[in-house]
Amino acid sequence: MIKIGLTGSIGMGKSETAKIFSGLGVPVYDADASVHKLYEAGNKGALAIKNLYPEAISKDGSVDRKVLGGIVVGNKNKIKKLEEIIHPLLQEDRAIFFEKNINEKVVILDIPLLYETNGEKHLDYVIVVSTSEKIQRERVLKRPDMTDDKFNKILISQIPNTIKCQKADFIIDTSISIDDAEKQALNILEEIEQNERNRT
Repeated sequence: MIKIGLTGSIGMGKSETAKIFSGLGVPVYDADASVHKLYEAGNKGALAIKNLYPEAISKDGSVDRKVLGGIVVGNKNKIKKLEEIIHPLLQEDRAIFFEKNINEKVVILDIPLLYETNGEKHLDYVIVVSTSEKIQRERVLKRPDMTDDKFNKILISQIPNTIKCQKADFIIDTSISIDDAEKQALNILEEIEQNERNRT
């Protein structure tokens, strides 16, 4: 099984790119969706966060992501404490995903903070999704409840896009269109397949 990491800073088009790979028949592990699941009432993540940041728990027992974000974004120590709780739980979830897809040749792991958490060392290849700073800012500021200040805080907490692109094995540029991004995705899958054939 070839494990490909898919990552990119906020507003780069990573979620849409993950949908492209899924549409091409590649199983995609969605780290964000797994976090959402962990944050539901009664789940391990919500119970652990209740001990750490009780003010981030809603009346129904689930994690209020907006409140949690307000507590941890821009604070490296608080982010680290949160990661120490959540990352082992996500590893368990990923193990289940690998087990389900054990017969697949290629899988994609959609992980927003891949480089920030050194997750690339467990993967065969990394694809970084990128666009211009102008397009990124336009996309992000269209989101509900997003402000310049909040956007800048998020950017500070993430490894700069230029560094991610330098580290990447492949880059998908989402500036043009979905169709164009799909062509890039197909080319990358073909190149990886060729690389693997050359190795055997």
